[in-house]
Amino acid sequence: MQTTTTLPAPSAPRARAFSFAWLGVVPFFLFAILFLILPSGILLIGSVQNARGEFTLENFGGLFQESIANSYILSLQLSVTTAVVGGIFGFLLAYAAILGGLPRSVRTTLLTFSGVASNFAGVPLAFAFIATLGRLGFVTVLLKDLLGFDLNQTGFSVFGFLSLTLTYIYFQFPLMVLIIAPALDGLKKEWREAAENLGASAWQYWRIVAFPVLLPSILGTMILLFSNAFGAVATAYALTGGNFPLATILIFRQIRGEVLGNPGLGYAVAVGMVIIMGGSLAIYYFLQRKTERWLKQ
Repeated sequence: MQTTTTLPAPSAPRARAFSFAWLGVVPFFLFAILFLILPSGILLIGSVQNARGEFTLENFGGLFQESIANSYILSLQLSVTTAVVGGIFGFLLAYAAILGGLPRSVRTTLLTFSGVASNFAGVPLAFAFIATLGRLGFVTVLLKDLLGFDLNQTGFSVFGFLSLTLTYIYFQFPLMVLIIAPALDGLKKEWREAAENLGASAWQYWRIVAFPVLLPSILGTMILLFSNAFGAVATAYALTGGNFPLATILIFRQIRGEVLGNPGLGYAVAVGMVIIMGGSLAIYYFLQRKTERWLKQ
């Protein structure tokens, strides 16, 4: 005689209780909506409208004008130059402070300075640069009085590409130090010990082990520096008075409503910059994920 067993009826799924932890991320979502998603939507809508509010694609066609194309090229040149120079200089500083055998106080001082300097931009930085290297700046007068070297006679101007590059590098290399420092800390001592036990020199260790591990992080950070410089406007505007034809200054002049201003064209230029910055940040995210996988091994 066969006996049958009765299985208990499956219990109804319990409704998940509301987690108050979601309240902690509400400010983040509000911030993202108000200062990222909503402005991006306004830019996109404004870029496909003319002065009468009608749909048009003429604004994007205006991006191929020579003046606008040159402003993009100039912004790209400035961003790439400051990202590479600031990235290399910042990496060397971070390496010297973290892995160079210097006292720990040097590392603390450098990281503290980097945290302050990376946020020192805009009008204060422009004024400080003019007061330092302007026609009557402190360093300019000091070089002339002590060494007889007149910086103004060399053709140097605080309103040119070189001066703007130096100004941007001031807040670019501290940002590099702050971001690359955790990657340098992530290099495991076991890797170097294993390389030394196998007879590798310091150069071979860096060329075969350490540098390939750090390369995605270095490139990713330089891309972040590129985005940081590409979207900056306050420093360049305050230093040059809005006469330097960067893409960000062009947007400001178009949307501000000057005599020849075209807000729709300004919105289109801004959308183009958003696309470039979005692509660069996507590459940065990919490289950072690759670095994290290396450091977790």
